Amino acid sequence: KVVKGVRGVKRGLLTPTDDGKEWIIKTEGTNLQGVIQIEGVDETRSGSNHIHEIEKLFGIEAARKMIIVEADKVLEQQGLDVDLRHLLILSDLMCHSGSIQSIGRHGISGSKSSVFARAAFEVTVSQLLDAGLYGEEERLLGIPENVIVGQISPIGSGRVSAMFDLDANLKILEQKKK
Repeated sequence: KVVKGVRGVKRGLLTPTDDGKEWIIKTEGTNLQGVIQIEGVDETRSGSNHIHEIEKLFGIEAARKMIIVEADKVLEQQGLDVDLRHLLILSDLMCHSGSIQSIGRHGISGSKSSVFARAAFEVTVSQLLDAGLYGEEERLLGIPENVIVGQISPIGSGRVSAMFDLDANLKILEQKKK
């Protein structure tokens, strides 16, 4: 069979698999929907690293999985060993709304209600100036905001306020001794 003329695919490169037993076609450009409709193409073994295309064809969960796979691949190529749980959190954050959101200033980080959280990510001066101009108030509810001002974040043990009455405890201990 001949594969040719797929809109969106500019160039194809025939490459052997890692074990050398099969050959695969890697392409510049993508049109997975067009490719899997070609007679002779095994759709179960065809793929794309274009997460928006994956989301459109197979849904948000498939796109989430592709984010994990691609991020892991890039980090591994750079020699970085990142715990899979970090990638799971990242992909969940990017997909929790039901569509893919970027992490940058036009996505998740830019849409935070916290001035300091937005400023911690990117364009710090601009974020702070805009917040001052529009009278935004910082409530210090998240981790980045509290790190910036040097106080304990209101999560985990930082969320609990407990008081210990030493005098009352000493009295109880004295009574138990008697």
